[in-house]
Amino acid sequence: MFSNFKEDALSGIIVFLIALPLCLGIAQASGAPLFSGIVAGIIGGIVIGFFSKSTFSVSGPAAGLVSIVVGAITELGTFEVFLCAVILAGLFQFVFALINAGTFANFFPSSVIEGMLAGIGLTIIFKQLPDAVGYTAGRTGMLDAERGINFEILYGLLENIHWGAVVITLICLTILILWSTPAFKKLQKIPAGLLVVVVGTILNLVFHQTSGYLHLDESYLVQLDIPTSAQSFFQQFSLPQFKGFLNPLVWQYGLIIAVVASIETLLCIEATDKMDPLKRNTSGNTELMAQGFGNTLSGLLGGLPITSVIVRSSANINAGAKTKLSTIIHGFLLLICVATIPMVLNLIPKSALAAILIYTGYRLARPANFKHMYNIGRTEFIPFAVTAVAVALPFLGLLKGVALGMLISIFYLLRSNMRIPYYYRRVQSKNHDVVKLELAQEVSFLNKGSIKSTLQQIPANSSLIIDASHSEYIDYDVLAVIREFYTTQAPGRSIEVELIGFRDAYRIPELGKVNFKMTELENQEHVIKRAGKHKKLLKELRKNA
Repeated sequence: MFSNFKEDALSGIIVFLIALPLCLGIAQASGAPLFSGIVAGIIGGIVIGFFSKSTFSVSGPAAGLVSIVVGAITELGTFEVFLCAVILAGLFQFVFALINAGTFANFFPSSVIEGMLAGIGLTIIFKQLPDAVGYTAGRTGMLDAERGINFEILYGLLENIHWGAVVITLICLTILILWSTPAFKKLQKIPAGLLVVVVGTILNLVFHQTSGYLHLDESYLVQLDIPTSAQSFFQQFSLPQFKGFLNPLVWQYGLIIAVVASIETLLCIEATDKMDPLKRNTSGNTELMAQGFGNTLSGLLGGLPITSVIVRSSANINAGAKTKLSTIIHGFLLLICVATIPMVLNLIPKSALAAILIYTGYRLARPANFKHMYNIGRTEFIPFAVTAVAVALPFLGLLKGVALGMLISIFYLLRSNMRIPYYYRRVQSKNHDVVKLELAQEVSFLNKGSIKSTLQQIPANSSLIIDASHSEYIDYDVLAVIREFYTTQAPGRSIEVELIGFRDAYRIPELGKVNFKMTELENQEHVIKRAGKHKKLLKELRKNA
């Protein structure tokens, strides 16, 4: 682990500079104590970094859980009760690892996952608008159903906007946008998040010296407790109210957090492994075990739920990390920073953090993603768009939004399965028609209606050939439909039926298993034979080998 200390230390510093404003910003967006975001970042770096088998993955509080955390804290009443849900989420992740749920994310269509991320991005943007403009009054009712826009309330809204926060937000957003363009490529080694925090802080100090009108007071700044001793530092850690375990809602939110955090982690691990120069593979079950331990500890110490985070992980790789020591170093730097210089952190305007989160939300829900999914086709775009909108709607939220997207995806899956159970060929002659139905490799009960409808439309006084020679599995219900047609309906309509390749019994085929005792060439030959390929392919395979 210490063989590349110089490279890992430099990478750890860069990741720390990126993670610090994100930890504070995500805690702010979640409506949780700001210190809880730092706690989650520390545990994600030191603890999960130590137990994880991933070389480059960096864990911490994630933007993808913001909407869940906001809803949970609101519904459960206090942050201390919510911490019980975080503990349970960690324990559930242990269970997921034990039942080999490391491939769980593979069962979610990419359209639903992309829609979930876009919906989370929209949620983050909406949640950060008040801090971005320094709005504190919380007035509602700007739109009136009968009179249209209520200009009196609109004027009240403008009165409650702090223009210093607006200026800082706009300047910080401009920096973040410019920093991602090719013109600033040479300066991109400086983390944009760190630059935004520094510029926002300096701007507010300048406002204080030059214009009291634009200056932001303490209520608009980060507010961390400043410890005067080791004892006061440790008192900042929130402890869970263990009576929360008696609340069924706590268990419900614990399961929701565990599922969403696990999916996000597994997707991040998969993406990180693809960026690994050595193309190493991380065990999903081992990673869930490490994440479970980290989330359990985070809940016990007053931290937010943790996932593997792609932004920090990719930055870790790009910074030249060699081992997971860089992740651990970034965690220790967060701990040192919050323990020694919280007074410096308290100079950071919330509007600067809001700008970072709004830009993060935009990247998750950028219009190019919607355009890309639209170009793929409606079977991908509709589940994507419905999931994104549903997740962003406050009365549905993340879990119901994803469930709605899954239902639509399943609908399209069922419809496509109903359409491709066979190949239909019809040859017309002077005397009678010859119809051939060549059944697919697998024919499930979902194809029953389609096959039944087709058989009913076979013209009388014709010949029908039903070919099942390529079918590995035919559902019992489908066989019953064919049997009834063959024995009862066809003779009554003078239809001559020929059945080809049917078996006495069918079983659901198992996935092909690799025989490790075979050579690689033999395994490939075995797969080709199972697929019914020709000898020409086998000959070509041997020649290439």
